[in-house]
Amino acid sequence: MVRCSCVLFRKYGNFIDNLRLFTKGGPGGMGYPRLGGEGGKGGDVWVVARNRMTLKQLKDKYPQKRFVAGVGANSRVSALKGSKGEDCEIPVPVGISVTDENGKIIGELNKENDRILVAEGGLGGKLLTNFLPLKGQRRIIHLDLKVIADVGLVGFPNAGKSSLLSCVSHAKPAIADYAFTTLKPELGKIMYRDFKQISVADLPGLIEGAHMNKGMGHKFLKHIERTRQLLFVVDISGFQLSSHTQYRTAFETIILLTKELELYKEELQTKPALLAVNKMDLPGAQDKFHELMNQLQNPKDFLHLFGKNMTPERTVEFQHIIPISAVTGEGIEELKNCIRKSLDEQANQENDAHHKKQLLNLWISDTVSSSEPPSKHAVTTSKMDII
Repeated sequence: MVRCSCVLFRKYGNFIDNLRLFTKGGPGGMGYPRLGGEGGKGGDVWVVARNRMTLKQLKDKYPQKRFVAGVGANSRVSALKGSKGEDCEIPVPVGISVTDENGKIIGELNKENDRILVAEGGLGGKLLTNFLPLKGQRRIIHLDLKVIADVGLVGFPNAGKSSLLSCVSHAKPAIADYAFTTLKPELGKIMYRDFKQISVADLPGLIEGAHMNKGMGHKFLKHIERTRQLLFVVDISGFQLSSHTQYRTAFETIILLTKELELYKEELQTKPALLAVNKMDLPGAQDKFHELMNQLQNPKDFLHLFGKNMTPERTVEFQHIIPISAVTGEGIEELKNCIRKSLDEQANQENDAHHKKQLLNLWISDTVSSSEPPSKHAVTTSKMDII
């Protein structure tokens, strides 16, 4: 096993990616009819994104999964305007999507300190309510975590994703000669010698029909939505889930993976992608790799071999194709360099696009300003005045 001392992988156990919570805004305070005093508004319930927070930590800390905000203060002679009830904050990890009981999206939390109001406190008693307070909003919410990472590993079970990860990171994920050794996403960091860090999500293996929720289905696919780039990992010898399923070559594996992504959500195909061809230490691997490269360079010449329901609308154009062996360490350093290079190129393109957008907005703003007629009271200054 090749040692990669510049890389570290952080492993999170007992992964939880969804929770159901009860939330309730606080009731308002009583009004003061004789003096027209208003009761304080009840506290609100907020979901707030926090770094280094997990849904498991939230579940362990609040096993009842009930979050109720404080009661608004009653109006009284010394304070006719009652104070607001104390807000309740639910700390959640970054990457959470919040939905209500009917599946309607309330909002998403994509960076630290993002917050969403999920249950509003009731109004305090006032003239309009006959000085009687209103109850707070009651709401069942669902927290759904979609992993946010720079790179998401995509592949069929037993493609060697866990072996690859253990080689580049010194992690010890479960590795065996059977499918589904990875049953939950594992989050890690590739750390380079200059302290550059790249986050990686090792995701459970796909199977054919994953878009219909077969196997890990949506549990897998939802986690690649927020990765910046995809790293396909395929076995050069191909893949067969069991003796009852059809054997697939490496090229067929790539086409079927692409089709599963397309059927789940077409936008996933627009993500930049790399390809790691694993198990190059096996006999005959070089010949199979040359055949695979020919197929990838001319995919349309081979797509007729697939059924219509198996052929994707568009094939993935890989930015880099790297032959590797997680056992011998072949190609691992090149793979890490390609991942970094690809992410840097993407960041530069995004920065250029943002800069062009800012310039366009500035130009539009200047054009609109110059086309507006001058005000009647505008003062014009001639060159003679300046002199």
